[in-house]
Amino acid sequence: MPRILVVDDQKDVRAMISMVLRVNQFDVVEAGTAAAGLQLFRDQAFDAVIVDIYLDDCNGLDLVGEMRGLVPDMPVVAVSGMTAFDGAAMSEQLTRVVYLQKPFRPGELLHAVETARTAVKEARPLSVCAG
Repeated sequence: MPRILVVDDQKDVRAMISMVLRVNQFDVVEAGTAAAGLQLFRDQAFDAVIVDIYLDDCNGLDLVGEMRGLVPDMPVVAVSGMTAFDGAAMSEQLTRVVYLQKPFRPGELLHAVETARTAVKEARPLSVCAG
């Protein structure tokens, strides 16, 4: 069962993402802050991460950069309520990140996760924006 870390400071969003993933046979671990997410990432193994770009305690892209510093080929879905992700992939650690705009449907979330997992295997940059 693939294991996914979900880092989002909005409890209801985190719960919705987790529910969709669990129903679709993913093992999910949740974190409400960047610090908690990074600690979990250091302590446990994950097959992918879903990170909110705008966290209360940190820029989510900085968190992704730190995670990719530890595991360079980690599949990542970055989510945001903002309409544009301009300039998001400015560093090597932020390439091959799938960007998903809130609100999104369950199918769009599952597609983004699969796209992220495939993008890392194929080493190609991708963007998936819903909304």
